[in-house]
Amino acid sequence: MKILVLGGSLFLGRTFVEEAQRQNHEVTIFNRGNQNEGLKDIEIITGDRLTDLNKLKNGYWDAVLDTSGFIPSSVLKSTKVLKDRVKHYTFISSISVYKDWVQEGFNETYPVYDMSLEEANGLSKDGNLYKYYGQFKALCEVVAEENMPGRVTNIRAGQLIGPNDYTDRIPYWIHRIAKGGKVLAPGNPNRPVQMIDNSDLSKWILMLMKNETAGTFNATGPDYILTMKDLFETCIKVTGSDAEIVWVSEKFLLDNQVAPWTEMPLWVPEEFPLEPELKEPWKGAFTVNIDKAIGSGLTFRPLEESLADIYEWEKQRNLADDEWKSGMRADREKELLEMWSRK
Repeated sequence: MKILVLGGSLFLGRTFVEEAQRQNHEVTIFNRGNQNEGLKDIEIITGDRLTDLNKLKNGYWDAVLDTSGFIPSSVLKSTKVLKDRVKHYTFISSISVYKDWVQEGFNETYPVYDMSLEEANGLSKDGNLYKYYGQFKALCEVVAEENMPGRVTNIRAGQLIGPNDYTDRIPYWIHRIAKGGKVLAPGNPNRPVQMIDNSDLSKWILMLMKNETAGTFNATGPDYILTMKDLFETCIKVTGSDAEIVWVSEKFLLDNQVAPWTEMPLWVPEEFPLEPELKEPWKGAFTVNIDKAIGSGLTFRPLEESLADIYEWEKQRNLADDEWKSGMRADREKELLEMWSRK
């Protein structure tokens, strides 16, 4: 296939490009050129999707992967330009499109955010764009389908994992556990957690492209119930660590203003609402139903292999304590562990 990737140089995009090349597909990427080091044997078109889409008007492709679509107006423009130049359009969306994660096991029919294009255009001028991340992604799905009816695949991805992870969520836990000692961990050790390896996602997307499969899919994993305890024990095994996991209550964490998801990656409280204005805890955050994706061919490699790849990549970075985008500072963790031990 001839494949165009909008983005393609960072996290999922880079993994997808490498997998597409391994399968002997012809790949073109279109991005601003800021992170293209190391890409080989690939056509690169440098441009900003907000202003330079005219650079794509002379090309024809079998499929497009849009990894960088976030602002609805930009997806509207890209699908208008490409609708007569491609057969199939895959848009990387997010499970953040759902209005909440209260219900356990929710599938693709669960209610999503509803926003008009006019409202989104106004809000996109706000400096804090990610405040509307879920709303924007939901509208991006709508405008893509309007311009290319029956030819769009919306991938509502969960937590992505793999090398080049700029979120630092999984890398934080691997790095912290590798250091050993007592590790502060959130809440119930048997709480489920979900994530998907970029390589598994990329192989599946390529299959959907080849078959010109359209529709909307939740995409996370694995295909069994993975608990936080399982995840941490696998991190210990992969890193050869002597870490001792110390499970502390959600109330203790919240009473001490520990921020879910950012300061404590992968933690969404199951006993308390995520924010004061919410009435119920989001127990469904890591129980997303992925039967539809599995039925269409999504498969998973062993978690141990995924974490080993991330560990090898992470060891090359040597980040200082204050350079991590997610996770808890060492002095803060030490203080909380001492407080918990005195309870």
